Order: sequence, then structure tokens, then C-alpha cells
Amino acid sequence: MPVLPQIADYADDLTAIRRDFHAHPEIGFEEVRTSGIVAELLEKWGVDEVHTGIGKTGVIGIVKGKGEGGRTVGLRADMDALPMDELTNLLYSSKNPGRFHGCGHDGHTTMLLGAARYLAATRDFSGRAVLIFQPAEEGLGGARAMLADRLFERFPCDEIYGMHNNPLAEPQKFGVKPGAAMAGSTFFDITIKGVGSHGAMPHHAKDPIVIATALVQSLQSIVSRNVEAIRPAVVSVTQIHSGSAYNVVPDKAVISGTIRYFDDEVKELIHRRVENLCAGFATSYEVEVVPDLRPIFDVLMNDAQLSEAYLDAAREIVGEENAAQTHDLVTGSEDFADMLKVVPGAYCTLGHGGTLPAHNPGFVLDDAILPVGASIMARIVEKRLPL
Repeated sequence: MPVLPQIADYADDLTAIRRDFHAHPEIGFEEVRTSGIVAELLEKWGVDEVHTGIGKTGVIGIVKGKGEGGRTVGLRADMDALPMDELTNLLYSSKNPGRFHGCGHDGHTTMLLGAARYLAATRDFSGRAVLIFQPAEEGLGGARAMLADRLFERFPCDEIYGMHNNPLAEPQKFGVKPGAAMAGSTFFDITIKGVGSHGAMPHHAKDPIVIATALVQSLQSIVSRNVEAIRPAVVSVTQIHSGSAYNVVPDKAVISGTIRYFDDEVKELIHRRVENLCAGFATSYEVEVVPDLRPIFDVLMNDAQLSEAYLDAAREIVGEENAAQTHDLVTGSEDFADMLKVVPGAYCTLGHGGTLPAHNPGFVLDDAILPVGASIMARIVEKRLPL
């Protein structure tokens, strides 16, 4: 079975919706326009229940099937853009400076809308489909906000599925990795409180820049010298902030970055080493070194059985040759992991035309992916909730 015929019939509508979202991007917890359009379309298409304001700006839609089954399948898409400028020169490029759908969440939202329209029109399943439009995936805790708003107590799901575009895979290539699939992530800020002085008299200072540069080098030894080589992990320092003048030794420096890991033992080891190094540098240089480590994403764990079910659904849309299990760990993170800790499910990738990765200012989503992703999402509901 190729793209579902009903969805193919309104593929142009999906493109128009996606390009409108793209032109009006909103970052996490500010998706007021986006969530308003989502709710309006769900109501227009006859979705049985539409709930707004879940996790601040999230939207829930519920579609009831023809059958009376008691099981429920959840489908989730993220809605937020990135706080960055767009450099694509598209006719429908961002109208909001410093806001850009550079990760394709406009496409994810549109694909779930496409599935919602189909499911509401056909209802060829038993039980219920819960459609979850999530805010603030990009490191701001949107999934946790929805969970704190009692997402699954109010809208119970037996299993749940998510999807992400992949511009670096061949078009229509569907992949899912059972078990640990995407990294957990900690963001960190380390503040060094030194002593400032005139730049010509550094002997009066306790120079936080010297301390910061030495500490960065030591942080880079954690993975190579403390974590077993067979257990993948990443420590990346991505920011150093200090100083304001050519002739002033500043009194403070801040080091920021991210830690990635695939099991909690490694996370705890790296956290402990960061804290111990900070304490050691504080003693050695007679300054304060204050680490702030904030776990932002959990390790994304796909259920093995439901990963296979997702593959079965995808094969009916993209063909046997285009759907397969993947084996590579992804060091990027995804807060759908928080939902998967509560409800079993699976998260996949779907390839589309493109040459630049997500989060690049020139990233372009191929609209041809929209009916494909919508069809796979609709099909997993039909297969998991048969009449």
C-alpha cells in the first residue's frame, strides 16, 4: 500500500498548512498561534474532543473509532521552532526574526494533522486515538510540562508513537531502533568566581579565564579516561563567557555545555567527575567554582515489540525495502523519551530530500514527506486497534 489515497487527495492542503507554520515559527511555550490553528483544524475535521492549554500551549485531540474496543493509541508531534535565524531564501521563510523551524517540527505537526483528518473521516479502528501536539521540545521541557499537567491520567494511552524527519536519509527511508535509541542529555553551567585586576597587573588577580581554560581541558578527559570505551558518551563545552575590556582581568567566567549518555550509570559517573574537578580547581586556585548540572532529556528507550509493530505499519506505506531496524545510537536527544518512560512505544525517523542537517540555518524540509508520515501514523492506529 502506498500513501493512503485519502491523504494523497489532500497532500496540497498539508503543504499549505506546513508552509504557513514555517512562515510563522514560535519557540517553546510561545506556540499560541500554532496551537490555535491546530485546535481549529481538529474541530473543523470532526475530531471528537479537542483540549487546549495542556502543558501551557499543548493540544490534545481524541478520535473514536467505529469499534467499541477499550484500547488507546497515542500519536505525538512537537510544535516549537528554534531560536535562530533562517537563511534559506524560501518564499515562505520565517517572518519572525530569530525564530526558525530549523528542525522540521512544522512538518511533524502537519503530518499528525494529516493523520488526524484521515482518522476522523474514516474511523476504521476500534477504541481511541489520542493526538498529542506538544510544545517546547527543544530543551525547554515541553513533554515534562504535559506530564506534570497529568497528560496520561487525563488521556490514558496503552502505547504511543512519535516521528522525526531525517534529511540525511534517502526519501521515504523509515528507521527505528529497539531499546536505547537516543541519548539522555544534561546541560551544565560552571561559574568561576575569581578576583579581578588591572590587565597590566595580573599578579593581583585570581584569573578566571586561566582557570576556565585549564578546566575545559580537564573536562575533556572525562570520557576518554573515566568512561569505559564500550559505553558511548559525550562531554562538549560549547560556551565560554568572560571579560569586558582589553585591560581588565575579569572576576568571573562561565563555562557551559552538554553531556550525552545512554545509561544512568554513565550519567552519574560524568556528573560526579565534573563536580570533583570543580572542587579540585577551586582548592588549587583558591577560588569558587560552582557547577550547575541540569538533566534535560532522558535516554529514549523504544519498546522492542512496538518498534516491530511500527515497522510493519511503515512497510505498508513505503515498501518492505524502505523500512528497517537501525542499529546506530544517536547522540542527539529527544524529550519524547519522557513520555516513553510512562507509556511504552516507539520513535522513528523518516527520510526526505535535502542536503543540510537539522539545526542548520539553511535546513529545508521536503514537503513530499508530509503525506508519507501522515499515512504511517494513521496506519499504526488502524493496525494496533483493528476492527
